[in-house]
Amino acid sequence: MARTGRGALSGCVWGEQGLGTGNTTDPKRRPRPAEHVAIIMDGNGRWATSRGWPRLVGHRRGAERVREIVRACPDLGIRWLTIYAFSTENWKRSTEEVLGLMAIFARYIEREADRLSVEGVRLRFIGDRTRLDPKLQKMMAGIEARTAHGGRLNLTVAINYGGRDEIARTMRAIARDVAAGLLAPEAVDEALISARLDTGDLPDPDLVIRTSGETRTSNFLPWQAAYAEYEFTPTLWPDFSAQDLALIMGAYGNRERRFGGVAGE
Repeated sequence: MARTGRGALSGCVWGEQGLGTGNTTDPKRRPRPAEHVAIIMDGNGRWATSRGWPRLVGHRRGAERVREIVRACPDLGIRWLTIYAFSTENWKRSTEEVLGLMAIFARYIEREADRLSVEGVRLRFIGDRTRLDPKLQKMMAGIEARTAHGGRLNLTVAINYGGRDEIARTMRAIARDVAAGLLAPEAVDEALISARLDTGDLPDPDLVIRTSGETRTSNFLPWQAAYAEYEFTPTLWPDFSAQDLALIMGAYGNRERRFGGVAGE
């Protein structure tokens, strides 16, 4: 898996159609856009502490970076953007940091509601909301309803999300339906499970990006991203720019996705 850096892609070359990874199948073809991009926004805390600042300063700067990336997506051919904001494991962090993150989420919803609605962005949330503060849950539901008709970009924010937790919740719900006689065991297939996940009305991601240099997937969309392409960049999330995203998108366009098949078929 290629690692990318700010302003350049490691191991990549410039071709007639822009940035490529060297494994192009047809140098004359135009890059294919990744319509659904998922991002693990990592490195906020390290960005702040490296400057001698509290970790929450990095999280606030990271929230500002989301605004730039969201605005850049439509021009890059991205129709669905899913971002990992808070995992089920993040509750292990200090109470101060967790409360600060929740406050940042609330402020983001308050400040971005009007802009997202005007710019045609539909905002949705995935994850287990039951552990979140009721006021935050109400705000989340409100902005989802307010932006429901947006069609320019579908923005999905994962809050208190964990892929294993999502699959376990889904399987418990399916098991209850089977036990109640509402669903035949033979009807439980991959399509049904996909439809019952938090992301049931979203397409699977084409490309997953993780910032900060870490090369883990961290329990993010394990079912949905089974055949996604991955890019790992050492750039910390507060420094990740629209230009960085454009470079990665250009490289993605020259990849060949076979989904278990043979090249050229």
